[in-house]
Amino acid sequence: MLQPLRILFRPKWMVSRSSASYVSRMRHLNKIKEEDEACRAALQSGNIFLYHKLAPLLRRTDSGIYQLPALQTKDVEEILEKLGEDKEMVKESILINCTEQNEAQFSFDVGAIEQAAVEELCRGTFVDLRKAFFLLRGSEAPLVARGQALLRWHQTNGFCSSTGQPTQRNQSGSQRVCHSSGITYYPKMSPVVIVLVSDGKRCLLGRQSTFPRGMYSALAGFCDIGETMEEALRREIAEEVGLEVESIQYSCSQHWPFPQSSFMVACHATVNPDKTHVSVDKVELEDARWFSLEEVQEALTIKAPPRNNKGEPTVFWVPPSYAIANRLIQEWANQQHLKS
Repeated sequence: MLQPLRILFRPKWMVSRSSASYVSRMRHLNKIKEEDEACRAALQSGNIFLYHKLAPLLRRTDSGIYQLPALQTKDVEEILEKLGEDKEMVKESILINCTEQNEAQFSFDVGAIEQAAVEELCRGTFVDLRKAFFLLRGSEAPLVARGQALLRWHQTNGFCSSTGQPTQRNQSGSQRVCHSSGITYYPKMSPVVIVLVSDGKRCLLGRQSTFPRGMYSALAGFCDIGETMEEALRREIAEEVGLEVESIQYSCSQHWPFPQSSFMVACHATVNPDKTHVSVDKVELEDARWFSLEEVQEALTIKAPPRNNKGEPTVFWVPPSYAIANRLIQEWANQQHLKS
């Protein structure tokens, strides 16, 4: 029997000022998203996160911590001019969010400019997004992921699928329009179920051949058209590892920028402890196996991809803390502690 979804949102306290502030911020964000003139004005006083061919710019502090630098629009314009580029290029920035102080935040890809030159002027380094997840603080990771996802969508949706004619974006980048057909396109995410399977004492983790060495994660798969989340989850587990799910419990959700832009719905699932034989579909997975609480606890202590020296056994580790799979694994480990 399917277990009911847990409460999705429960504020720690109710304060009218806090609620009004959030409402005000969301309405301000919607205004600059929908109104071109309001967005242009917000861009002049807003902050911009730079990317180079979708790799975000990070800056290392004196203490060795990596940060996501927020550049003011005028500073980006000066950088463009110093590099011999038109400063008006900054208007191609994409709106991604606004701060609690109602400062608009944008992403801007300078992939057409020499990478080293931009890095020198910005005193930073463009880092592959997967690697950036290991370097950034938790609050910055979702922001940089959203910025990259929107930039990628615009780079791959420049033409109408009906007419083949070029599409035009609005100022904020919240949509693209084909003026020939009148069709409006909006950024999309693909729904994905990700699940941590348990037999009561162990959890099941798998790996694809494209994963870094030694990394195992929760099982995941795209939802087919017409499927519910529960149907997709049960099907994926049956296909990938040959197990039949007995119960499902919702955990949380997350935007995930890979392989394009996915909406991850995370759940825990249980199987009959007497029916735990794993039959791996080698087309989908390279390997899948059961892990004990002790093995999982040790893997959770590894905060960066381990270096496996030649001749040494491969170290088992799990995705970084920002990944929703890490949260599922941590939740399962915490639950096991409570049971014991």
